[in-house]
Amino acid sequence: MSCKSSFEVSSRKLSLSDKEADNSAKLLMARIQEIPKMGYAFGHQDATAYGMGWKNDGSLYKSDVAEVSGDFPGIYGFEIGHIELGHQQNLDSVNFDLMTKLIQKAHKTGGIVTISWHPNNPVTKKSAWDPSPAVSEILEGGILHPKYQAWIARVADFMNGLKTKKGKPIPIVFRPFHEMNGSWFWWGHGNCTPEEFQLLWQQTYALLTNTYKVHNLLYCYSSDAVKNREEYLRFYPGDAYVDILGMDLYHKESTEAYEELLQENLSLLATIGKEKGKPYAMTEGGLNRVTVENWWTDVLDKNIADKGIAWALFWRNAWPNHYFGPFKGQKSSENFRKFKALDHVLFLSEVKKIR
Repeated sequence: MSCKSSFEVSSRKLSLSDKEADNSAKLLMARIQEIPKMGYAFGHQDATAYGMGWKNDGSLYKSDVAEVSGDFPGIYGFEIGHIELGHQQNLDSVNFDLMTKLIQKAHKTGGIVTISWHPNNPVTKKSAWDPSPAVSEILEGGILHPKYQAWIARVADFMNGLKTKKGKPIPIVFRPFHEMNGSWFWWGHGNCTPEEFQLLWQQTYALLTNTYKVHNLLYCYSSDAVKNREEYLRFYPGDAYVDILGMDLYHKESTEAYEELLQENLSLLATIGKEKGKPYAMTEGGLNRVTVENWWTDVLDKNIADKGIAWALFWRNAWPNHYFGPFKGQKSSENFRKFKALDHVLFLSEVKKIR
């Protein structure tokens, strides 16, 4: 108990972007800073919401990777796209009430939760992948700024509603407006200027923290793969608005090209993270359908284990031609168990001890 108390006391001295951050957020940051001393944590998007051939209806608690490895992820990814519209389900048909319960369970068992947000295009009302320019319209002074304020109010209600059974806030790593250096989202490169993106981030932060009093968030800035430092920092809103740095790094081309991508991008991220004194992570990634049998140990781990990342999160197991984690019978399952057995790869049983 004395060790835990000491850890909690030291966490309260941390300086986060939100100067009124709840102690739970400070404790989460202290945990995240501790992880790279031991290795890196394994994460999976929607791990307990659905998987190959099943969907959580509220009556079960399982995970594809747990069925393969015997342990749950240390990092749980969730998505709140469509909450801005007042819908009951997110864009991947996960009910928000169920999501709240899954987040509560993940937190209670010692996991860390990160939330992404793919908001619809506010101008066209189409999906986040509609690149029609929209950012200038929702900034202060823009014709759709009141609409955006209402969107953020709904995000705030959800975040403020994430509490333990004792009513304490559940801390979240919030990762909005990701992959901004790509052109596929309405907030991305070519669809708004870097200055407009920075204002969008800063104004979103101000609405959440100042207007709607959300104080359980750590803010994560995460790009897609970059060619250089300038590209990574082009849209960066400033140290005062960011707690964690990230990159989304997917295996899209050859294995050799992906290994090079991991080496170059994570080395750059490590340099920037150390300069700024901020933890950093591979915030999304993976190989669709994990088609390389020994991918987890020989492609992934060999190229990320020494980079100092806090975690690596793999995308969701959605349907038979779109999955990034193993499941029973999947060709990389045996290799995944070897990956899980590595001392420096941390699943829930190891991550929960850091508190």
